[in-house]
Amino acid sequence: MLLSRINSPEDLKKIPRKQLPQLAEEIRRKIIDVVGKNGGHLASNLGVVELTIALHRVFNSPEDALIFDVSHQCYVHKMFTGRFNRFETLRKHEGLSGFTRRTESPHDFFDNGHSSTSISQGLGLLTAWELNHKDGKVVAVIGDGALTGGLALEAMNHAGQLQKNLIVVLNDNQMSISENTGAVSKYLSKLTMSHWYQSVRHLIDRTVSLLPNSSRHLGKFLYRFKRAMKGLLLSNNFFTDLGFEYVGPLDGHNIREMEKVFEDVKKLKGPVVVHVVTKKGKGYSPAENDPATFHGIGPFLISDGKVEHFDTTSFTESFSRKMIELGEKNPKIAAITAAMAKGTGLDSFARRFPDRFFDVGIAEEHAVTFAAGLAAGGMIPVVAVYSTFIQRSVDQIIHDVALSSFPVVLCLDRAGIVPSDGETHQGMFDISLLSHIPNITMLSPATACDLGLCLEWAVNSNKSVVLRYPKSACPTELKPFEEKIEEGRGVFVSCEEFAPGLSLKFDNSGELKKKRSKKVLFVCTGGMLSEVIQAARILMIEDIQADIYSLRFLTGIDIDHLWSYVQGTDAVIFVEDGIISGGVSENLQKKLRELNYDRTSIKALPAHFISQGSRAEICMDTGLDPRSLAEEAVRVVLKK
Repeated sequence: MLLSRINSPEDLKKIPRKQLPQLAEEIRRKIIDVVGKNGGHLASNLGVVELTIALHRVFNSPEDALIFDVSHQCYVHKMFTGRFNRFETLRKHEGLSGFTRRTESPHDFFDNGHSSTSISQGLGLLTAWELNHKDGKVVAVIGDGALTGGLALEAMNHAGQLQKNLIVVLNDNQMSISENTGAVSKYLSKLTMSHWYQSVRHLIDRTVSLLPNSSRHLGKFLYRFKRAMKGLLLSNNFFTDLGFEYVGPLDGHNIREMEKVFEDVKKLKGPVVVHVVTKKGKGYSPAENDPATFHGIGPFLISDGKVEHFDTTSFTESFSRKMIELGEKNPKIAAITAAMAKGTGLDSFARRFPDRFFDVGIAEEHAVTFAAGLAAGGMIPVVAVYSTFIQRSVDQIIHDVALSSFPVVLCLDRAGIVPSDGETHQGMFDISLLSHIPNITMLSPATACDLGLCLEWAVNSNKSVVLRYPKSACPTELKPFEEKIEEGRGVFVSCEEFAPGLSLKFDNSGELKKKRSKKVLFVCTGGMLSEVIQAARILMIEDIQADIYSLRFLTGIDIDHLWSYVQGTDAVIFVEDGIISGGVSENLQKKLRELNYDRTSIKALPAHFISQGSRAEICMDTGLDPRSLAEEAVRVVLKK
């Protein structure tokens, strides 16, 4: 097996070129096998196998820097940089990250996970190297989807101004998470039609190189002819207009062709874009035929690509169904997403109401401000974005939505604990970032029914609203969550609702005994309801009555309503799937202390970045698992 012999990029360079197709096949088999078991980003990694081989054979990592945008396509890079023996641990608890991580390897220059950052990073790194008189090439590998992000375009503008020797490899596969849309995608499609120009260009280059010294004047003429032809045929080339040399498009699965071009590009002065066309999911037909599904996928059956489906409904699915229902009732409701229609569940809405669905590409800032414009024009926009990505839009939420109180509904999927993807994808900051903004109403639904009620309330409220919900299955429905929403009020769930058998206390003869001597109230964000119910059941077994107050609203909370359930309890345990600092629990704990109630404790996510693992493993690591919550309740009740 060739792959097992590669422990560094130097080992890769020793592989004979004729054996590289065999190596590419081995790599694809390994990726499919591991992702089939662990889940991960399949299609994007299968598409860059040959490209990564060519890059590592030509450049000298880590003396040269290879920076992968988003870095969800870095699996091959990990195998070539000393991590093949640990590749089976990919995305597992305490295993290899699915993204580049500086702590893993000196070949990883940045902790990436969000889109459109690589050109800025590369330009800054290259500038620093030059100022410190350090040699080395810097290569930013960015997809055509990531190029739709404003940060990437800002960096291109600056790179054209500085004229540093930055190499930008544009991996063009016509996809981001979903199929690419917009003017940039159409423009790149036009560029791919100029491949014949590159063929003529290389022919001229070879001709010039073969000319004897006596034919120097003919060589100059051919060189000028090539430049004139480029000016005529690529006169509207966006990259050359910005000051970049443009090479491409190249076949991203032809290693020989790419190696030759990269060798030539290394000698160029100034910034250059190498346009490479690849096929997302290449080598595995299910991923080739459905790259959106296989972009980021859980474990699947390798033989046919089928993913195991469970009877439980996820929050994303519940959101998707409710959006269709609301869209049928109200023609003013429009849906917006940032290159993740399928991931947010808006793909169904897009098929049903194509004229009211807008995929803006990887441009979360624009999505929010575009929504403000729709609201100003009388529409009711619903923007669905992952919690970790809405961080990019904080200024737009403050300045363009909240300041004018526009009726924009922001739905934050993947809020709180996010398994497998690690530090860059945890939805742990949204409460602290957004709940303090004036004119923002923030809700935290806890069940499928609750999500539906909250979303319906939001689109009819004429307010700026944020809904946050986790990446998980919805808990079993409980009747209190079917009640009509009253603004500012949470949902009280007595122990009889979720533990009817345990709520009764019998002696050995079967006779009903007196009430439990101690009483605890869990006050939680909606995303933590499942863990809190399990913790409450543990306490019931330990002879402590445990009820739950689920915080439907995270802003404008009706303290009197909460206080009516706090009175008479021996302890209140706040449970929050956000960081403790600036969270809702801190605020409520302060309010209770003002009412002379101090038997409280807060269990929230710690203020440090959280690596990958299953939801249960992350809860264990952060003290949010049911057993830890129950033990904390006992400690406070008994004042240990």
